[in-house]
Amino acid sequence: MKITRISLWRIALTSHETYYMAAGKACATVETVVLRLDCDSGLSGWGEVCPIPHYLPAYARGVEPAVEEMAPVLLGAEPVGPEALMAKLDAHLQGHPYAKSAVDIALWDLTAKAAGLPLYRLLGGRMAEDLPLYHSITSVAPDEMARIAKEAQATGIGQFQVKLGADDNWQTDVARLRLVREAVGPGPLVYGDWNCGVKRLEATRVGRAVADIDVMLEQPCATLEDCAAVRAATGLPMKLDESANDTASLLQAYAFGCMDAVALKLSKFGGLSALRRARDLCLHLGTKMCIEDTWGSDICTAAALHLGISSPPDAVLNVCDLSGYVAPRLDPDAPVRKNGRVAPPEIPGLGVAPDLTVLGKPCRVFE
Repeated sequence: MKITRISLWRIALTSHETYYMAAGKACATVETVVLRLDCDSGLSGWGEVCPIPHYLPAYARGVEPAVEEMAPVLLGAEPVGPEALMAKLDAHLQGHPYAKSAVDIALWDLTAKAAGLPLYRLLGGRMAEDLPLYHSITSVAPDEMARIAKEAQATGIGQFQVKLGADDNWQTDVARLRLVREAVGPGPLVYGDWNCGVKRLEATRVGRAVADIDVMLEQPCATLEDCAAVRAATGLPMKLDESANDTASLLQAYAFGCMDAVALKLSKFGGLSALRRARDLCLHLGTKMCIEDTWGSDICTAAALHLGISSPPDAVLNVCDLSGYVAPRLDPDAPVRKNGRVAPPEIPGLGVAPDLTVLGKPCRVFE
C-alpha cells in the first residue's frame, strides 16, 4: 500500500460562544486544516490541526507550505507503521509539529483501517468504557460563569475549567473561582486557567485568596520558574498547558515540582506518535493527564479519545469534545458527550468520516 494523494481543506470553525482569556486572547472563529491521505489500495486516512491565534508558534496558513515540503517524502511511501514514516519526515523537515500532527493522525487512521481495527486497539487496547469531560467556561462576569457551570453540571459534567484574567483584575478572578466553586458544590473539579497571561504577583494573590476552597490553578505564567513559584507560594495544585511541548519540557516541569496535572495536546507534540510517548512518560512520573488538542473538530477529538481510552483511567484527568464547542461539525455521526462523558467510535480507524459537502473543494492537492 502506497500513498498516492494528499488533499488539504481549510474550514472556519465558529465557537458557540466567544472564549475570552487572559492577556487579550480570544477564540471565536478559527480556521482548521483537514488533511486526507489517499492510497492505491483505496483506503484513506484523515487528519486535522487547528492552531489558535496568539496561543502557540503555529498558524493554520503555515500547514499548507509545510505539507508541500513533506509531500516528496509522503507520496509513494508505505503508511502502515506511522512512527517509521514520521521519523523520515522529522529528518527531512525539522520542527513544525503542528503541521506534522495532521499527517501523523492520518497515518494512524490508515494503519488502523488496514488492520480492520478501531485505533485504540493499536494504541494499547480499551481500558475504560468512556472518558470524563471538562467544560471550559469563557472569562466573563463571575455570576454568568457560575450560571454556565451550573448549566453544564446539569448535563453530567463534573470538571470545570474557569478562564481567568480577561479584565486584568485579580479580585474579579477570585470571585470567578469562588462563585463557580459555590455553584457546583463540593466534589467536582474546578480549576482556574490564565493561559500563561498573568505575572507571578497577580497569580499568587488570587491563589492565596482562594486557598481555603478546593480549586486547582492552570498555567498562570509563561515560564516554568514562575509557575513553580506560584505553586509554592499558594500551596494549590497546578496543571500545566502551554509549557508542555515535548518530553523534555515534561521532565523539566516535573523537576520544578509544578506539574500535578498536564494538558497533552496533539498539535503541540506533533500527533499521536509523539503524544503516546508523552503519555507513557506521564504514567511513569505519576502525573494526571488531560488528553486533547489545542482546538479543532471531530477528527482531533476522535484521535485524542482513542489515546485516552487506551490509557489507565486513574491517570486520565479528563478529555475534551472539541467538536462540541464549534460549528460546523465535520462528521455529524461522530461521538458526542453523554452524561458528562464520551467514548471513541468502534469502527476501524479513527471512526470519523468527514462530510465532503461540508468540506467543499480542497484548497490544495499533491499527487
